[in-house]
Amino acid sequence: MTTPGETSTERLLAQPGVRRVPNPRVEMFAVPNFLSGDLCDALIVLIEANRRPSTIADPNGDANFRTSETCDLDPGEPAVRDVEARLLTLTAIDPAHGEPLQGQRYQAGQEFKAHTDYFEPDGQDFSRYCTVSGQRTWTFMAYLNDVAAGGATRFKLIDKIFQPRRGMLVGWNNRRPDGSLNADTLHHAMRVRKGLKYVITKWYRERPWG
Repeated sequence: MTTPGETSTERLLAQPGVRRVPNPRVEMFAVPNFLSGDLCDALIVLIEANRRPSTIADPNGDANFRTSETCDLDPGEPAVRDVEARLLTLTAIDPAHGEPLQGQRYQAGQEFKAHTDYFEPDGQDFSRYCTVSGQRTWTFMAYLNDVAAGGATRFKLIDKIFQPRRGMLVGWNNRRPDGSLNADTLHHAMRVRKGLKYVITKWYRERPWG
């Protein structure tokens, strides 16, 4: 039985089009064509209108660690409501456990170096980000466009690379079955070499977001 901030392999694989990455070290899935082309276009417009420089928790002294731009997406926008409804159908995760949907934009030369989505318990910003809602459980990320060159998402420790494909959703559990943090989810949003890259990301928490 999953908790409100969780989903399960069984739940995900029961949904149409879901493919599991065949690696026992992670719970990771891909869903081609999860978003329609029109929906991708609408989300790109929202990102372009509200983007700002991205930031990181626990600054590490590398000013070029994350060079993309970020946008908090308005939950009242029809396109955002559409995405949220699709994710609820897919995962059955209680929406109260979700962070606000975010958009990211990468232009040529921009990247997000290898990182995990969970917060390090001994990090200087852990209390700031996790005291109320707890740790991140699942990540779901969708590509909004095909990228002319570069921009892949590389999971180096499990030898898996996702090339950006318009409408494709990728999701993974940031923890192992025993509840411990899964360092094998380390991933690198590789540098865009030509064109632009747009993605949206949804993170879920152990406790309701607040």
